[in-house]
Amino acid sequence: MMMSRNRSVKIKRKILSLGLAAWTLCVLLGGCGVMKGQKEVSSASDQEVDSVETLLAIDDPEEKAAVEAAKAKVAAMEEEPRIIATSPATADICDRLDLDLVGVCSSTISSLPERYEDLTQVGTAMSPDMEIISSLDPDWILSPVSLQSDLQPKYEAIDTDWAFLNLRSVPGMYRSIQELGEIFQREEEAQVLVDEFTEFYNDYKDQNEGKEAPKVMILMGLPGSYIIATENSYVGSLVELAGGENVYAGTDQEFLTVNTEDMKTKEPDVILRAAHALPDQVVEMFKEDFETNDIWQHFQAVEEGRVYDLTYEYFGMSANFNYPQALEELQPMLYPENQESSQ
Repeated sequence: MMMSRNRSVKIKRKILSLGLAAWTLCVLLGGCGVMKGQKEVSSASDQEVDSVETLLAIDDPEEKAAVEAAKAKVAAMEEEPRIIATSPATADICDRLDLDLVGVCSSTISSLPERYEDLTQVGTAMSPDMEIISSLDPDWILSPVSLQSDLQPKYEAIDTDWAFLNLRSVPGMYRSIQELGEIFQREEEAQVLVDEFTEFYNDYKDQNEGKEAPKVMILMGLPGSYIIATENSYVGSLVELAGGENVYAGTDQEFLTVNTEDMKTKEPDVILRAAHALPDQVVEMFKEDFETNDIWQHFQAVEEGRVYDLTYEYFGMSANFNYPQALEELQPMLYPENQESSQ
């Protein structure tokens, strides 16, 4: 999670802004590679699985200092902070932390927590209405870090604090939850959520240990086109958590534009198809392309029937609390031999 403040009139505020800017730079640099806590779960067969403590560790001193500064600032406020959540995933986190909001995103696909249904809507996650946001006089705006490059300049133009949550992976989501809990005095609520993840992960982490890691290619579909999702995307992080090997691993990007000829050279064992938006249209697009584009018929995964459309509610752009269902859905796709042996 990264945050800053667009107030620099007073010296005290200048110092806070500079300190948080340094942390932002640090987190951006960390986000350019493999996300912290993910690197050792990329293979089910040849790497040791991380502990929960390693996955959720927040050990960067600048990051800790920034959280402490934000915590002190919120604690000094005379009233509850006015918070806006600009995506369904961030709104869901706020709900589970028992945080009141003054504004929330609009969404035609994802449902919003009931407690926020009557709030002012500020537009979609990708394109929030800054006039509406500004009119709500927020103290904090919470958004996913995947949209930072688009949204940060807009937030800097108004007088508010902002924080970008790392929702590129499940561990990243829980690290952000811990930080939000500390900043907004919701440590107990955050710990309950972390404990739930700890219990799940301790049961799940050894499930695929010792098995051969399947080579996986993930297509992220948009109406009319598709791109490759790497291990740095949320869907990619789920595949990695399940022990799959992303055939396009090793880049610092979340998504890549690649032609089918290059994809063929990777020869994945499994092809997963996800939707960035408009899932019904994307499923039809993939179906038509795989039927009419002859090159797909030469992929081993297609020949063996190992091409799967992922459920949009579980495999979106941001980490959410449906990750157990997502991993359960992945299991027979990545390890069909388990299904055969159990029948």
